[in-house]
Amino acid sequence: MRIGLLGTGPWAELAYAPALRGHSAVDFVGVWGRRPEAAGALAERFGTRPYEDVNALIADTEAVAIALPPAVQAPLAVRAARSGRHLLLDKPLAVEVPDARAVVAAVRETGVASAAFFTSRFLGEIRQWIAEQARRGGWFTAHAAWIGALDGGPFADSPWRRQKGALWDVGPHALSVLLPVLGDVREVAAATTGPGDTVHLVLRHDGGASSTATLSLTAPAAATGSTVELRGDHGVTVMPPNEGTPVAALDRMIDTLLDSARTGRSHDCDAAFGLRVVEILAEAARRLPPEVSSTD
Repeated sequence: MRIGLLGTGPWAELAYAPALRGHSAVDFVGVWGRRPEAAGALAERFGTRPYEDVNALIADTEAVAIALPPAVQAPLAVRAARSGRHLLLDKPLAVEVPDARAVVAAVRETGVASAAFFTSRFLGEIRQWIAEQARRGGWFTAHAAWIGALDGGPFADSPWRRQKGALWDVGPHALSVLLPVLGDVREVAAATTGPGDTVHLVLRHDGGASSTATLSLTAPAAATGSTVELRGDHGVTVMPPNEGTPVAALDRMIDTLLDSARTGRSHDCDAAFGLRVVEILAEAARRLPPEVSSTD
């Protein structure tokens, strides 16, 4: 499949470009970015072509991979879908519910395949653990913690992460594990804050279980990490550690997109799932105290 990359930032360089270059079933057509010089540098590094015009890149592809801030991603995803291009999307799909709904509407209208990159859902051991816990059922409650330290990392200069904070950056990861195991969120029962941009959520799920989530991008470096603990009829189980790489996860996501494009069957992590996550995050944001929501 001929795939083009939209985006030239750290995530494009660290994950998307290596995955597209290395996948045996992908022809990595080229790169477009909002900074032409960055597109040129990234294209040269990964042996492909830079594009100055995003429409020209879309025209030369069968699918696009988008590694851009969510507010930029959504309209470009709509444009690509309406051009008949399959979509490799990043999380969150958007930061405004109408923008996310527009992506899903374009996907449904055109019948293109889509896959959204919720990393844990494409990592081998964690993916298998999620599937097994969903199959077992009987869960009473759960706690998810996604704790990061934005300062000093490759995304330290990411304006949208600093503006929107942990809720929107790592919140999608927590929801991507909780929802397939416990069911859709029936209600965001509570949302409050902790130090920095830390957010605590209390969720009620369709299956009757409740869950809590602690999200942060401003924790001390020694306190970072992610975990999900489930308690129920089977006792206690904890999500296995992340031993995969983003490139390996993206490789699996590309396989998913190829399968969906071939069969017409949607994957669980498609644009519609991305929309549901945006809806839940937007409801949580509405419940937060007004002084919160960024890492500044």
